[in-house]
Amino acid sequence: MSGSPVLSSEARLQRALDLAYRHLGKRDRTETEVRRHLAGKDADEASIDGAIEALVRQGYVDDARYARMFAEDRRNLDDWGPERIERRLQALGVDAEHVEQALGDRDAAGELDAAIALLRRRCVAPPTTDRDRERALGILVRKGYDLELAYDAVRAFACA
Repeated sequence: MSGSPVLSSEARLQRALDLAYRHLGKRDRTETEVRRHLAGKDADEASIDGAIEALVRQGYVDDARYARMFAEDRRNLDDWGPERIERRLQALGVDAEHVEQALGDRDAAGELDAAIALLRRRCVAPPTTDRDRERALGILVRKGYDLELAYDAVRAFACA
């Protein structure tokens, strides 16, 4: 070492990779999340690009996989609807194409069934009053279900 505080481009790239590996060790991240993290750690743009390229090549960063897993987890664990999942993935910087593919895994009938199942878990009895129907509708809309699908689910649940 020459004692110079200026790092070589290889050293800057290795530092960016080390920071990224540490960041990815906690959970999967999107490319945008990793870029933001590295930028926040004062990595230069060339090092960030090189690190991302290496991470994608090695399979550590894969936005398509991330979107699929995120959508599946949020549906199964948190009862999120497609609109809420889409908003969150977009906020995480996932490409629209990957979001669309992740949300395409479930058809309209599957979404309706999931919405009805959510109402069965959250409501003591099927809604009989306008207030009960509005409450049930609110549950679904807040979870990210389309308004029309939410209406259909409330009607189906009320008839059950």
